[in-house]
Amino acid sequence: MEENGKVVPAEVKGWNWGAFMFNWIWGIGNKTYLPLLTLIPIFNIVWIFIVGAKGNEWAWQKGDYQDVETFNKVQATWGRAGLVQFIVMIVGIILYFLFMGAIFSMIFNSYNY
Repeated sequence: MEENGKVVPAEVKGWNWGAFMFNWIWGIGNKTYLPLLTLIPIFNIVWIFIVGAKGNEWAWQKGDYQDVETFNKVQATWGRAGLVQFIVMIVGIILYFLFMGAIFSMIFNSYNY
């Protein structure tokens, strides 16, 4: 695929956890501004998945990378941070629901006495 005169190598294509989780921050850091559209409410629910899927291609086209290896090292750092953030978010959501369940359980059980 070629856009802006730069061919996107097959090794670059793929999911990017950094682009998915840090969308607009990742976009600014990689000089690609389509991820800023994640700031639009409701639309962002779909757009974050597009950013995660297409982010590597956009970053390659906008970046000054000399080779695929350098690009992959940079994006791997973003990817690790994004994956950690995703896991922390899921654990946080689970703990939230467990905590809220315990609170509601205590409140409703106190009415039975």
